[in-house]
Amino acid sequence: MPKKSVCIVGSGNWGSAIAKIIGNNVKDSELFEKRVQMWMYEEQVDGKKLTEIVNTQHENVKYLPGVKLPENVIAEPDVIKACKGADILVFVLPHQFVTSTCHTIAHHIKKDAVAISLIKGFSISDKGIKLISKLISENLGNIECAVMMGANLANEVASEQFCETTIGCTNEATGNLMKDLFETPYYRCALVSDAVTVECCGALKNVVAIGAGIVEGLECGDNTKAAVIRLGLMEIIKFCQTFMNQGKPKLETFLESCGIADLVATCHGGRNRMLGEAIVKHSDKTVEEVEKEFLGGQSFQGPLTAKEIYSLMKDRNLLKEFPMFTTIHRICTKELQPSVFIDCLKKQPHHEK
Repeated sequence: MPKKSVCIVGSGNWGSAIAKIIGNNVKDSELFEKRVQMWMYEEQVDGKKLTEIVNTQHENVKYLPGVKLPENVIAEPDVIKACKGADILVFVLPHQFVTSTCHTIAHHIKKDAVAISLIKGFSISDKGIKLISKLISENLGNIECAVMMGANLANEVASEQFCETTIGCTNEATGNLMKDLFETPYYRCALVSDAVTVECCGALKNVVAIGAGIVEGLECGDNTKAAVIRLGLMEIIKFCQTFMNQGKPKLETFLESCGIADLVATCHGGRNRMLGEAIVKHSDKTVEEVEKEFLGGQSFQGPLTAKEIYSLMKDRNLLKEFPMFTTIHRICTKELQPSVFIDCLKKQPHHEK
């Protein structure tokens, strides 16, 4: 069989970390082409094009400084050129840019290409929730699209610290292909068929992480943060059961890396946790101002996801059923003060056996 070519659609912090894994995995592979195209939105860094820096210094000096990328990973500023001819499309960019990017490349990709989404977010309209994987598939001619979510803080993955991830795919052959592409001795991939729950967990954990940051900013201890994580997980499970129409979620999926592990990691070390803390300590700043000051061009996904699910819960008259998600959104929009967050934890219902 001919070797499969890979294109990475996105090149931020996480995109660059995953590019290191893919680039090293395909170098001597019998399954994949050695050259990996990585679409990179062109920016100027110290008067030079970022793509030129990456292709000569083999380092994303803006979003993943200090980490060398394999020389076979080629940064390409033209998304059509990057994707053309690719057999596997790895999507790893902010979820608000997925639709426009897909529209740009839709008529330039192979009809039998497959995709995998590493994007943590939702697309929500008056028709309800649409998963990013579904959005990608529909906008690219109904190609197959798997998902990969897990406790994968980008800098730790890039420094090759051991971690796990979860690949959600209903097609076992495609899932195994993705496992071959991503798995390394330090990056262990579990394959599950419950792809909807895998993806849902990846989006919602960012909202809970804001809450974990808020209690840190309020100088609460580990017990309070543990309560945030537990109660947040309960709301994630309830949200999946209430809003996801693609079948009943499997409770064991929440025990995979995409579930509880990703939630714990993000509540302790992710950027959305940092945002929650900043909301308390820099109460004079908006989310957008904090984003600009601390992330240098990247974005917090938690506030956008919180806004999207808030509108959905409000339309269904279910805000009281999700007190944590509701309160976090209202704090992000400055409708409520962070100090009320502890009260919302107390309103969580007990789950009697």
